[in-house]
Amino acid sequence: MAATPIPITAAGIADAVRDGSVSASDVLERHLDAIGAREHEIHAFNLVTSDAARAAAAAIDAAVAAGHDPGPLAGVPVALKDNMCTRGVATTCSSKILDGWRPPYDATVVRRLADAGAVVIGKTNLDEFAMGSSTENSAFGPTRNPHDTSRVPGGSSGGSAAAVAAGFAPLGFGSDTGGSIRQPAALCGVVGVKPTYGAVSRYGLVAFASSLDQIGPFSTTVADAALALEVIAGHDPMDSTSIPEPFPGLRDALDRGVEGLRVGRITDLPAGADPDVVERLEAAFDALGAAGAKVVDVEVPAFTYGLTAYYLIAPAEASSNLARYDGVRYGLRVDASDTNAMYMATRHEGFGAEVKRRIMLGTYALSAGYYDAYYGKALRVRRLISDDFARAYEHADVLLTPTSPTVAFPVGAKTDNPLAMYLCDTYTIPTNLSGHPGMSVPFGTGADDLPVGVQVLASTRGEPTMFQVAAELERAMD
Repeated sequence: MAATPIPITAAGIADAVRDGSVSASDVLERHLDAIGAREHEIHAFNLVTSDAARAAAAAIDAAVAAGHDPGPLAGVPVALKDNMCTRGVATTCSSKILDGWRPPYDATVVRRLADAGAVVIGKTNLDEFAMGSSTENSAFGPTRNPHDTSRVPGGSSGGSAAAVAAGFAPLGFGSDTGGSIRQPAALCGVVGVKPTYGAVSRYGLVAFASSLDQIGPFSTTVADAALALEVIAGHDPMDSTSIPEPFPGLRDALDRGVEGLRVGRITDLPAGADPDVVERLEAAFDALGAAGAKVVDVEVPAFTYGLTAYYLIAPAEASSNLARYDGVRYGLRVDASDTNAMYMATRHEGFGAEVKRRIMLGTYALSAGYYDAYYGKALRVRRLISDDFARAYEHADVLLTPTSPTVAFPVGAKTDNPLAMYLCDTYTIPTNLSGHPGMSVPFGTGADDLPVGVQVLASTRGEPTMFQVAAELERAMD
């Protein structure tokens, strides 16, 4: 009798493992084989945890054999961005300064995935401390786009996006501070979700900018993203910013269609997207209109100020959060003649150029005499952005924008021009500042036949409607 084929989607794998038609061990070996075949050219991972993954898969198979249900992600291999704490497993944030550090605890998201039966297959590469848009700012070298290895995968969660796009894992998990899930999802042609701020616990996520960071999934389908988000979301008393109410169900919303929904077109959206990206966005509006949605014009005047406000707020928070890496408590220590010299030598050696740039910018913005002029003013702009979004959502149920202004660009094309790199996040940053959810959905290809993502935005805790629209876009592409 022929062996039962292994499903491709996370939901399909979990169902097959739970009913015993395939084993978690066989699923894992297929994905380890995929990693072995292409990881050398993509470099999605900082660490592949083969032995631990095999032990976890064997435990799941034993549970199934004993008649137990391992959970909604039974046997599903998952790739974790290497800024999520994993007990006893190196967590580097792709930085030299955390060399040798092994956390004594699991992040809440990691624990919830394990409780749901998922199998962690490895820790993925990222821009150092999640600061970047191309996954080139890593102490371990760049990650490359599986669609064209001469191109970047986006960032900062480029390793997780590339792992899913390459078939190394059905699900990846990243963090999104200014677009670091959605932008690489668009460039790699996968689904990427940033939930409402506070919907997913940040406990155990190494902080970049605490008021902006949020964990979310990558997947190849909208349904898999919904399943993954349902698993990791929900209140966590270990995170003081965690929303106390239960997280709403998402999968029930996927088949509702969009008849009667109002889809907002932002008329004052900042210019800068390439024509091929704009063309795909217009096609998405057309597809939703054909499916019964009403396309309405809205304005978000402060959207255009998102980039400048973000690059004061995020570096300011980073300068505070990264002060703990001093050669005493974590990782790298460079010996010197006295304590102050040791601090300086350790941070000089341990941090890369982009991290140093942002620490200096943030420290300056918080310094005496400049706090009100820079950081304080940026916080007021953040309030304006949130208010403008709130007014827009009075007239629209969701908003559609490009995710990235361009398709994946060549490795090295923007490394010498930080401003050009920062502009990659023009369309994603404002929703980090407002705390609203957003997701990127693959919607065809653009220049050089590379993927284009359309961004779906919704109001606070509006994930069900956001996924409802995303599912319709996915059906339109199918």
